[in-house]
Amino acid sequence: MDHLNKDQQNLETILTDIKQQSMAYLNQLHERSTAGKGMVEIINDLNLEGLGVAKALKQFNERFEPVIVASSGPRYWGFVTGGTTPAAIAGDWLATIYDQNTQSAKGNGDISALIELETIQLLLSLFNLPHQFFGGFVTGATLSNFTCLAVARQWIGKKQGEDFAREGITGKINILSATPHSSAVKSLAMLGLGSNNIIAVKVMEGNREALDIADLELQIQALNGEPFILISSAGTVNTVDFDDFEGINRLKQKYNFWWHIDAAFGGFAACSPKYSHLVKGWENADSITVDCHKWLNVPYESAVFLVKEAHQLLQVETFQNSNAAYLGDPMENFSYLNFLPENSRRLKALPAWFTLTSYGKQGYQQIVESNVEMALLFADFLNDHSAFELLAPVRLNTVCFALTDENLIPEFLNKLNASGKVFMTPTFYNGKKGIRAAFVNWRTSAADVELATTAMVEILTEL
Repeated sequence: MDHLNKDQQNLETILTDIKQQSMAYLNQLHERSTAGKGMVEIINDLNLEGLGVAKALKQFNERFEPVIVASSGPRYWGFVTGGTTPAAIAGDWLATIYDQNTQSAKGNGDISALIELETIQLLLSLFNLPHQFFGGFVTGATLSNFTCLAVARQWIGKKQGEDFAREGITGKINILSATPHSSAVKSLAMLGLGSNNIIAVKVMEGNREALDIADLELQIQALNGEPFILISSAGTVNTVDFDDFEGINRLKQKYNFWWHIDAAFGGFAACSPKYSHLVKGWENADSITVDCHKWLNVPYESAVFLVKEAHQLLQVETFQNSNAAYLGDPMENFSYLNFLPENSRRLKALPAWFTLTSYGKQGYQQIVESNVEMALLFADFLNDHSAFELLAPVRLNTVCFALTDENLIPEFLNKLNASGKVFMTPTFYNGKKGIRAAFVNWRTSAADVELATTAMVEILTEL
């Protein structure tokens, strides 16, 4: 315990050192490489007495820090990865310091769930969604989709006179979708609904990924009145296409189904009057997935699920800790323990609360509109250069493109990413190899686009 006691006595110095290193990282973020260079040899045996924080930090800085990439920086355009606003960093540090197990909202114990409940209301306000949605924080879009679809599964069971949460699934559950994200498909697998159990709806003609409303109705009619789950998209991965939510709502007035929207990053279109038309009508969905570590620009492992309050009983039936009497009645004594998958959770809402409170609606409107502007600026470069072609129009913040010589794409992308100046990801769209660049970082500027495009031109000359 010598190291532990010594570190406790020197905690202020330790935190000061960490603060200084953190500021050095953030201040040099524009210059840090977006690609990892070199390998680290893994240590398999734990030191008997430990090293103490000072020596552990020294080892971290020697072995790991030099190869950590600028994934939170302005030119990391892969995987729709956001950065971290100053306010989000402050909130995340405090979440660690206070170290709450966020579950209950009243009583003599931890009440940090009040912060979470308030943050959900702030998000609903940001998105101009009605306050009839209940929500909570999970680790990412996968767990958000999982939570929403788990409640949908229970809804299907009740429509069939069964309690799937207690008795297990019987029979086949109908799921319709056109372009589901892989995290939604993964959730279907984890829920026992079947990753291959999707009735494919046709997409619209004209280089679209959005579902065709007419074909959706034909698929619905073929089910002969059976209830089903519809997974729709607010921003597809490759082209940021949006399903017609007003058209889906008209069908919802005629047919019996659970409507889920995967709006992991596309939902942030609601922040801007220029782009809010893309999500018009999404307030009528039964559940919505939103990823916060994308366009909200908070640290990783942050997303929310939004489920209509009318379905709260189904949600409790799905997630309640039914064999834990000490937790009390889940409907009388609110606790997030009975509304989502994890029983143990840190105060994930605090970074989101800080950044929302700090920058407000106008701040996020500016972030969204600036990122879209950078995406369009990048697209202009591609259109003006004969070596590149857009594979789809730029509808929001992601650019899907290719080299006119498709055979050069793998080598070009490898060299570009290895340069450390910008990072993008490969994709496959409409039968063609392609490249994706996603703009969601609050720091990204025209200077970053110019630096990246200059690197692209230089690499072309090497091929």
